[in-house]
Amino acid sequence: MTQHDRLLIIDFGSQVTQLIARRLRELNVYCEIHPYQNVTEAFLKGFAPKAVIFSGGPSSVFAEGAPMPPACVFEMGVPILGICYGQQVMMHCLGGKVERGHGTAEFGRAFVTPAEGRLAILDGWFEDGREQVWMSHGDHVSQIAPGFQVFGTSPNAPFAITADPARHFYAVQFHPEVHHTPKGAKLYENFVKLAGFNGDWTMGAYREEAIAKIRAQVGDQKVICGLSGGVDSSVAAVLIHEAIGDQLTCVFVDHGLLRLGEAEQVVTMFRDHYNMPLIHADESDLFLGALEGVSDPEVKRKTIGRLFIDVFQKHAADVGGATFLAQGTLYPDVIESVSFSGGPSVTIKSHHNVGGLPEKMGLKLVEPLRELFKDEVRALGRELGLPDSFIGRHPFPGPGLAIRCPGEITREKLEILRQADAVYIDQIRRHGLYDEIWQAFVALLPVRTVGVMGDGRTYDYACALRAVTSVDGMTADYYPFTHEFLGETATRIINEVQGINRVTYDITSKPPGTIEWE
Repeated sequence: MTQHDRLLIIDFGSQVTQLIARRLRELNVYCEIHPYQNVTEAFLKGFAPKAVIFSGGPSSVFAEGAPMPPACVFEMGVPILGICYGQQVMMHCLGGKVERGHGTAEFGRAFVTPAEGRLAILDGWFEDGREQVWMSHGDHVSQIAPGFQVFGTSPNAPFAITADPARHFYAVQFHPEVHHTPKGAKLYENFVKLAGFNGDWTMGAYREEAIAKIRAQVGDQKVICGLSGGVDSSVAAVLIHEAIGDQLTCVFVDHGLLRLGEAEQVVTMFRDHYNMPLIHADESDLFLGALEGVSDPEVKRKTIGRLFIDVFQKHAADVGGATFLAQGTLYPDVIESVSFSGGPSVTIKSHHNVGGLPEKMGLKLVEPLRELFKDEVRALGRELGLPDSFIGRHPFPGPGLAIRCPGEITREKLEILRQADAVYIDQIRRHGLYDEIWQAFVALLPVRTVGVMGDGRTYDYACALRAVTSVDGMTADYYPFTHEFLGETATRIINEVQGINRVTYDITSKPPGTIEWE
């Protein structure tokens, strides 16, 4: 099996460390993020990185207990790039000086101008005299370490870009990974090029290696997979099926809270197109019965989660003799479970797995996507031949339409919501907007309004449309539809969906965790 060259990112607590990894993966370079306290001499020997990056972080290097890299990292003979706090800790460890603000703090956009001398890591920079960067620092380097030279300055950071070219140590005070540093990607490209990476981290290579790993892990044992029809579980299922064939059985739990035609689409694709063993567990009566009279959104979520585990366990038992559970855990889930402050390093956050089920059933986990970011999962899905209709799907929550139907759930309200949602998504596709939007859906509001349709008086539900743009799903902003689009869509919904007589559009921006309706 191919052993890729690896780059190590030592995390000192920056909020944007994941972006560093994203930029490197985009360059087909394999990298991993590890918190500083886990990076020991023994770890470095085993990981054997070809280059190292120090992330930013909120600490001061001279504070008690400040995060520090192991001294041996500077003796490995590999290129090192320090970013923000990473620059300061590098100077601090190698004989320079760092001081508190004193009027030199910088937060936000700044401009760096070149100093004398050329540096390979800055190829493509300073073609127009200066470069925009994104600063976020209170402390600053006041004296560079022996062997370092200055290659770029900003008004409040005289040592904005420093380097010891002989040892291939580079340090910048700004954040090249954020889009507010327009040529940041070029800096990373230059760094990995001078470190000798050949860009062999591709989804074609990953596919072959993952298949070999799955076969080695599973052997001749059986695997069960909870299939939702979402991107992660779909790609995981197809990849595992390619590796072990009919040793895999997927369990698709239909809780009666799916969108129009969704259950049929999932079953058709996996059972018919991929000829994959699939149990279609239609348990809509069970779920809707348990949700009758429930209006609190958190109670809805917990009820659905509890029943899902019970139903999955019941149908998984029908497979007989399964020893592995497949999950679509992604690399961001793994990173988030590794506490920067030293918490547990293996507990994946609960809503990304079938909480407690592996232990309850005595199953071992198969997680073939745990090294990938979301965009890489989509690329792997294309490599595996999944249709674009699945690869590019908007995220859909596990509790489904239950949280897009505020208040009590009834079959009538769910059917109205399905029809309205189908019209809305059809409109978005007709206008060629689907791929511009991160997530779009209809919510059926728990109010009825009086309206006049034709010559008659109506008393029907109001619905709200939501469409948001997002990069990572953590924060979002509303999509700026034209008045013409909204008018046309509202007219279609009112004309085509019996039970709705009023349509609104939600234009609130969303902070973390509140993109979904309830």
